[in-house]
Amino acid sequence: MSCDTELKFLVASWSQQQLEMKSKLVVTNAERWQDERKLTYVGGFDLSFCKKDPSVACCTIVVCDISQQLKVVYEDSQQVKLTTPYIPGYLAFREIEPCLNLYTKLVSKHPEFRPQVFLFDGNGILHPRGLGLASHFGVYTDTCTIGVAKNLYQMNNILRDDNHLANINSLKAAGEHFFIKNSGASGEILGAALKTTQEAKRPIYVSVGHRIGLECALWTVMQCVQRFRIPEPTRQADIRSRKAVRKLDDTDIPVNLNNTT
Repeated sequence: MSCDTELKFLVASWSQQQLEMKSKLVVTNAERWQDERKLTYVGGFDLSFCKKDPSVACCTIVVCDISQQLKVVYEDSQQVKLTTPYIPGYLAFREIEPCLNLYTKLVSKHPEFRPQVFLFDGNGILHPRGLGLASHFGVYTDTCTIGVAKNLYQMNNILRDDNHLANINSLKAAGEHFFIKNSGASGEILGAALKTTQEAKRPIYVSVGHRIGLECALWTVMQCVQRFRIPEPTRQADIRSRKAVRKLDDTDIPVNLNNTT
């Protein structure tokens, strides 16, 4: 079987899995804290990749305490060698395993720091098949998740065009947003472009992952913003994962890690 044929079978299998998982999505508030607006612990995930070997990555999880000005109260990292190829629209199949490993370790060894919600540097339902990394993880673990992408996922007629740029320029104050809608007959709201700080020239793109509605997702993200455009849980996870891969890049010792598929 040729590589192209194998890849087609792989993508077809992944697409089917995404459609099956999408049927289990919950895109409305499903937890008590959401209605009460009482939030304490928020988790964040991020992966960074080595420059000398892009198949080697560091996955980091952090937990921030809202009541302590978003202080990081828990962190952990895992270095992995990824053998699954990156294919647009199927990021979760490449990156989810180390996230699951870190999540399992957190809830089994330190359940006192279990977050009420996880933020992902990626998308939830703002995705060609409605199941980005945040939604994939949420359904798999039955946890509340939100996608907080730095850039717009351009697909179908959702484009970073002149109209989109005009909408961005219309955002004046922190917390203002506009919706990202499916341009088809349904007109479904897939997410929102959110201006997180007064100084931020670009928004972030918030989409429901699982077990939360969009309005509450936007509120949650704003609770996680300090001085920076990126919410603190994913920002801190990014800082720590980048620091770890810099150490790998600076060493002359070849990276020898167990494969994560």
